[in-house]
Amino acid sequence: MQEMPFSVSSSPHIRHEDNTRSIMLDVIIALLPALLFAVVYAWRFRALALAAVCVASCVLFEWLYRKLLRKPGSIRDFSAVVTGLLLAYCLPAGVPYWLPVAGAFFAVVIVKQLYGGLGKNFMNPALAARAFLTISWPVLMSVWPITEYSVPLWGNLPDGVTAATPLAFLRLDPAVLPTQEFELSQLLLGQHGGSMGEVSALLLLAGGAYLLIRKVITLRIPLAFLGTVAALTFAFPQHGIEDRVGFMLSHLLTGGLVLGAVFMATDYATSPVTRCGQWIFGIGCGLLTVLFRYFGSSAEGVCFAILIMNVCVWMIDKSSAPRRFGTGLFGKKKKGAGL
Repeated sequence: MQEMPFSVSSSPHIRHEDNTRSIMLDVIIALLPALLFAVVYAWRFRALALAAVCVASCVLFEWLYRKLLRKPGSIRDFSAVVTGLLLAYCLPAGVPYWLPVAGAFFAVVIVKQLYGGLGKNFMNPALAARAFLTISWPVLMSVWPITEYSVPLWGNLPDGVTAATPLAFLRLDPAVLPTQEFELSQLLLGQHGGSMGEVSALLLLAGGAYLLIRKVITLRIPLAFLGTVAALTFAFPQHGIEDRVGFMLSHLLTGGLVLGAVFMATDYATSPVTRCGQWIFGIGCGLLTVLFRYFGSSAEGVCFAILIMNVCVWMIDKSSAPRRFGTGLFGKKKKGAGL
């Protein structure tokens, strides 16, 4: 009998062609349609320049950090590019260029690299940077240029080309819904003010469909997130509004809800790994979003809702993990088991 070579290696023994680089490339492809819309239709080359500054800053800070600490390079996995794009999508198109640089430093160095790099951060870096920028420079983070306005590459925005977002409009004048001021197609396409990642819900959903087809994400977290917001806003409309469907659509199609549900809450490193835990995570994000939008000081609540749930992921995974025979909650051995 001919001798066959036999090699022993450590796990995992099941290999797959997908890796971090290919997954990040899929996310970048899914994000590009919304960026193209922001450049071509909404704010022209200022949106492109802002995205370029965010991406370049994130890549640069990651390279510098790992170079200075003599760690293996990681910029080729494109995770820094994804962080930069998501950070750009969280910003108004008219912010000064130094603001995304500060946000990129906080996202990459403070939130990601100081905790060990990709996969070891406990919060979404782009959302954490957005929260940091909103708390530090609230005025700059709340100036929204109108769409179809070519924001100049340099300089500040004139007051005449800024306006409240539909979500802020709903909070200021709850008797008039954004769906009454805008056609449903306008809310879907993004023909209203907002950050770069808020305007085109349709293109963000198209990107999410691409990620589903590529099996990068599953439906559990986005469906639980969006479904919870839809159910709560339909069942409990504010200020006695009779148009429940219009009120629900106003919350679903405005703000950063679609971006957060599809691209932020599904982040591998900061979301649960168990199926039951993913449903719990999505429902929690939706519940907190509605609570913040109803009772918070800001019109938006997606960012802080996801960040709070990110901190709870360890507990969700531990409590929703499949139990072995003879163990109780959190894997604790039951009294009398194993006798």
